[in-house]
This record gives sequence, structure tokens and C-alpha cells, in this order.
Amino acid sequence: MINRKVELSAGMLLFATLLSACAGMQNFVSAPTVKLKSVQLTDIDLASQTFLLGFDIANPNPFPLPVANIAYGVALDGQRFASGETVGAFTVPAGSDSEFAISVNLDLMRTAPTLFWTVRDAARRDIPYELEGELGVDMPLAKPVAFKSAGQIRLGAAAF
Repeated sequence: MINRKVELSAGMLLFATLLSACAGMQNFVSAPTVKLKSVQLTDIDLASQTFLLGFDIANPNPFPLPVANIAYGVALDGQRFASGETVGAFTVPAGSDSEFAISVNLDLMRTAPTLFWTVRDAARRDIPYELEGELGVDMPLAKPVAFKSAGQIRLGAAAF
């Protein structure tokens, strides 16, 4: 009878330990540093414009970081520029840097009024940006890893 209670207690302790380990696994991936590197206009027509956003990503982890998807939001000069989610399908080497790009289609009529002033000033000054999002990591038990950064980027007249 005592052995049965000991076995039951040991089993419950093991189960509780495994549950807490699984809950703690969400933090085993350190957040990478993601920065906006470039903004290029790649196509424009009467209704829309397509931009290619280039990013730098630094993986601080001692293991490769397989990125399955990316949810993002970008603001330029305090104005919402683009947001969405896209498939990642790339791996950032352990303790290393990499690059990725996202193609963004914008409705010209909706974005033109707010982007006009940013584009007009783009060749004369660096434009502040804010970037935030989550990386879906293709690893067992890993939850999405949030990232956030801000900085300055020169769009340049050639981009527009």
C-alpha cells in the first residue's frame, strides 16, 4: 500500500515536472534582432504600389533559428506603412546574421495621402521607422518570438 502511494506520488511529481518544463520551453528561444535595411519601390500602377522591404536579422541563440512565418508591422515617419504575415521558410545560422525580404502591395488611394510627405522628404533626410512583429519558429514546443526595433532609414529618391 505504501509502495503504491510512493509510485503515485512519484508519477504525479514527474508529470508536474514535465508540465512545468513544457511551459518553460517557450522561453528557450532568445529573441533575434530584426532591423529594416531597405525600402524599394518595385512596381506601381493606377491602383497599387509594390515595395520590397529588406531586413537584417541577428540570431543570438547557440542553435540555428528556422523561421516558418513572419508577422510584421512597419511605420515610417510615425505613419503606418505596411503590416501583414508571410511565409518565412529560411534559417538563420547559430550566433550569426542573415537577411530576408518581404514584398508588400499597398493600395495607392489609401496610402498616398500619408506617404506623400514621407516620400517628398525621403531624399533629404533619414526617415524614422518602427518595426514590430513575431517570428514563427519551426521548432517543437517553441512559441512565436516577438521582435521590435526602431531606427532611421534613408529611402532615397531612387526608391521612389
